[in-house]
Amino acid sequence: MFLVSKSTDYRNFRKGNMWGVPQICVSQPSCSACLRSPGCAWCKHKDFLKSGESTERRCDTAESLRTRRCEQTDIINPQSELVFLKNNELSSDPDSVVQLKPQNLLFKLRVGVPQTFSVSFKRAEGYPIDLYYLMDLSFSMRDDLDTIKNLGQEILSTLKNVTKKVRIGFGSFVDKVALPYVSQVKDKKNNPCPSRLYTCQPAFSFQNILGLTQDVAEFKTRVSNQIISGNLDSPESGFDAIMQAAVCQGVIGWNNVTRILVYTSDDTFHIAGDGRLAGIFEPNDGKCHLNGSGFYDGTKYDYPSVGQLARVLAANNIQLIFAVTEDSVAAYKALSKLIPQSVLGVLKNDSSNVVQLILEAYNNLSSTILLEHHGAPSGLDVTYRSHCTPAEGDNTPWQRKGECMNVKLNQQVDFTVSLNISTSEGECLKEKKQFFLKLQGISETLKVSVETLCDCDCHDREQQSTHCNEKGTLNCGICSCDEDHLGQRCECDRPKDMISADSMDTTCRQDSSSLLCSGHGSCECGICVCQGTHHEDFCQCDDNSCDRHNNMLCGGNGQCDCGTCKCHANYNGSACDCSTLTDQCRTAGKLCNGQGTCQCNQCQCNNDFFGMNCSKIADACAKFLACVTCELANKESDGLKSNCSRPCGSVKSTWVEGPQEFPCREDTISYKVELFPDGNILVLYADLPRSVDKTYVIIGSSVSSIIFIGIAVILISWLMLEFHYRREYDSFLKATETVVWKNIENPLFQDATTIVMNPIHIQED
Repeated sequence: MFLVSKSTDYRNFRKGNMWGVPQICVSQPSCSACLRSPGCAWCKHKDFLKSGESTERRCDTAESLRTRRCEQTDIINPQSELVFLKNNELSSDPDSVVQLKPQNLLFKLRVGVPQTFSVSFKRAEGYPIDLYYLMDLSFSMRDDLDTIKNLGQEILSTLKNVTKKVRIGFGSFVDKVALPYVSQVKDKKNNPCPSRLYTCQPAFSFQNILGLTQDVAEFKTRVSNQIISGNLDSPESGFDAIMQAAVCQGVIGWNNVTRILVYTSDDTFHIAGDGRLAGIFEPNDGKCHLNGSGFYDGTKYDYPSVGQLARVLAANNIQLIFAVTEDSVAAYKALSKLIPQSVLGVLKNDSSNVVQLILEAYNNLSSTILLEHHGAPSGLDVTYRSHCTPAEGDNTPWQRKGECMNVKLNQQVDFTVSLNISTSEGECLKEKKQFFLKLQGISETLKVSVETLCDCDCHDREQQSTHCNEKGTLNCGICSCDEDHLGQRCECDRPKDMISADSMDTTCRQDSSSLLCSGHGSCECGICVCQGTHHEDFCQCDDNSCDRHNNMLCGGNGQCDCGTCKCHANYNGSACDCSTLTDQCRTAGKLCNGQGTCQCNQCQCNNDFFGMNCSKIADACAKFLACVTCELANKESDGLKSNCSRPCGSVKSTWVEGPQEFPCREDTISYKVELFPDGNILVLYADLPRSVDKTYVIIGSSVSSIIFIGIAVILISWLMLEFHYRREYDSFLKATETVVWKNIENPLFQDATTIVMNPIHIQED
């Protein structure tokens, strides 16, 4: 059973653009064009438009159409739809492994309206591994070959810590058997070793020695039988070997599991174009060319390009591990960046660390998850938002592919995928299109089928409709008139020089770029019927569109005529806001005190003057300080007088007897500047009133205050003590008066008299 989800039901399938911002509808003249405009809906009700209204008014947002009283049943507004054709749950069950969810979707999209859905991935625990070991058998790798002969069991045992099902295969490569790569001298060709002390097998481009198998003993036997080879130049035919190992699926025996290709070498590689040195000009065709013995004759095709290898490895879900020695790391590091799902490991000179290297590289490959799309139709924009951890939420940016790093075993990662039919293309898909979402290195895919919702199924088609005055066909609420008629309801006879309703509408446009009837009326049979205060042939004039002043049309001082103010007498300006009178600018018969110009009955003062009638001087104190200083110096001087014409100019200055306090002050002088209506300036200056030196007053006051406060404190303290003493003395006197003295013998008292008997005296008696 298919699962169908509308945009209102599925939490990860949203309407609008990918940020949830409502899209603005751009009205279109037909229903199909309207549905290609994002955010638009079409009203098919035949009586929806008023007389003379353009058919574009039928195309608007669904909300606007309802506001204009178009019933919901008459609104054509198909919603994007998502159908789950296959949506199995994630599972690590060996019999039904599911690592990617969902598996098959059908989308029905509106043009320009992005839609999103979720994709989940969880690497199945114990997922089987196919590992093909591809080794460079050039002479410099002889010690590595001895090591590999005994490592088959160790490689399998190590990988079985990750999964119970592991298969291993082995292949080797040297170089193309042609000059200048391999010597063509017979003896050297048969034994290409650099020294006669060694025995080498003839060189070859690539040989599949053992297809993928679980038989460790067979692996050891086949590898043990291998003999080192040699070539003349340093680079090897590694690209030929990778290409054949990837495309010869049946010979190698790749299963639909995790596929790993381990490439080991101690030198660099030949690339596309190098084959020309040997006269090989035919480009590599990317096909399998192994013979019955598993050999590839590389003398027919050139070396593959890096791009070819990247595409072939991705297409066959093969993950590549470069295990190379330290001297070649730089070259292979650059190569690894160009091949997706490939990693680089540094191999010891004798390959003794190859097992640990393979395990680390496999973990690195497994921890990187890349989600991409393939075969998307033209005009479909696909973007991704990665949710690698639950904490990231929806804050990650939109990218051209989904990517998560450092993903742990049993960790689920999620991606939000956005699909959008681009409005720049402006075309709907003619038929259902399919493309695939695929994780690099994983064979499972998500199939996505896409349809576009561009057809209007109005169900109201009526030929020779009465709504069209029986002169046209009604479809989706609009009339398609016959050859002799035009108009909203085919009510207009077609003039001979008009071939369509569009050509009739041109008579209602002022120019080719303007709106129909300037946007302020309707075109009826080629004549504009204006609305409101608009008039003239194209409704281009509006007697309510003139400039305003003080929120009044033409400032209340004129009449609006076709957008232009016709001002009354004594007024001008775009809003009749400028008076031509000068009464507000005059003072004593002079305009603006002679220090400005009168504009719109207001003074525009010259520099250094301000005020309603330019009657004030800006910063007068500073401007005339030099003049006052000069005049004061001349007044106090008994000798040669200074010429004050430069600082004072035509300004008159007068000394005022007696101390004065004017607004301007400088040292002991105060002065003021007066501007007269005739434009003359007078400076009055005088001595400042003498003032007492406040320093001594302050010091004296402070000292006196301290002394006074001290004496007051002493007096108050003395009075309080005196009061206390008197009160204590009175209390003592009262206590003395109440005491009664009596002679009472103390019963405890004993007399101090002691009688002592003389013992001798007693004896005498």
